[in-house]
Amino acid sequence: MTQAPRLTVRDRPEAARFEAVDEGGTVAGFAAYRREADRVVFTHTEVDDAFEGHGVGSTLVRAALDAVRAEGLRVVPQCPFVRAWIKSHPDYADLTA
Repeated sequence: MTQAPRLTVRDRPEAARFEAVDEGGTVAGFAAYRREADRVVFTHTEVDDAFEGHGVGSTLVRAALDAVRAEGLRVVPQCPFVRAWIKSHPDYADLTA
């Protein structure tokens, strides 16, 4: 069984996305967004095929939502993955606008 990669999630506002990056600097996945006043609209989440099945999407979304919460903003989950993730983690439902 392959070990899950160690990831760092960073906000890249200039690219309008959060990125999950492995120890070698490879972008394993990203969650694209746009900011609208007091909301962050998540529009698309993508995980590189090489990282599929290792929880990258969940790690990425959890960290992104934690960052949004820390800023006191709300979330509009247009992306189906983000919407499904929030639905399966009700402790994040309060973030939805």
